[in-house]
Amino acid sequence: MSRDRRSRAADKSYFCGPMETVIIAGEKLLLHPDRAIYWPARRMLLLADLHLGKGAHFRRAGIAVPRGVSSVNFLRLAGLLEEFGPERVLLLGDLFHSDHNHVWGDFCAFTAARPAIRFELVPGNHDVLPPHCYEEARLVCHPEIITEGPFSLSHHPLTEERRPAGQYNLCGHVHPCVRLLDGSGRSMKLPSFYFGSNEGILPAFGEFTGCAEVKVRPGDRVFVLAEDAVLAVS
Repeated sequence: MSRDRRSRAADKSYFCGPMETVIIAGEKLLLHPDRAIYWPARRMLLLADLHLGKGAHFRRAGIAVPRGVSSVNFLRLAGLLEEFGPERVLLLGDLFHSDHNHVWGDFCAFTAARPAIRFELVPGNHDVLPPHCYEEARLVCHPEIITEGPFSLSHHPLTEERRPAGQYNLCGHVHPCVRLLDGSGRSMKLPSFYFGSNEGILPAFGEFTGCAEVKVRPGDRVFVLAEDAVLAVS
């Protein structure tokens, strides 16, 4: 994350640029530049792959990682809660990167300070903390797949066999991005929201996560995150 974006995240008066509105499975969804989806009909904020504590985990292993990554994640999440005022925050897996470290206490303090909001977790492969940790954080823990309206919500993308009939899958795990050319012809990878015929994949919310290129097929819809805006690409 750039120094400029860090400073803006710390400024409570700062809001990101334009959102995009999409209709998926008949539902209006707002795609936010801070890598989140807001579902107005359910007053629900959707996030995936926060990977909280990843920086501390790597530093403990002797790997040099910038400090303050988790703090920026909390600032961005707080800004989203202020902007939308959701009743529910649904975390689509990989909330915490690995074993327990001090950042979990920060997350518990974050949720405790917002008792009116219901925080929920659909577990991912990195969510391995003991149950009492999730209880401490006021997290409602769901099975691997839950259904809300026309959507099946999961961490991993669902195969056709696992996706309930007639449902559209919203998920995370992939950390999707696409490769584009800038004005000078140089290649760059940008994190993205990806919507295929049967599944939509959220970008990783966490700052220190990396990304993986997705294969875009005819008819797919992709929205990249660039310069604090959500941009549709073809």
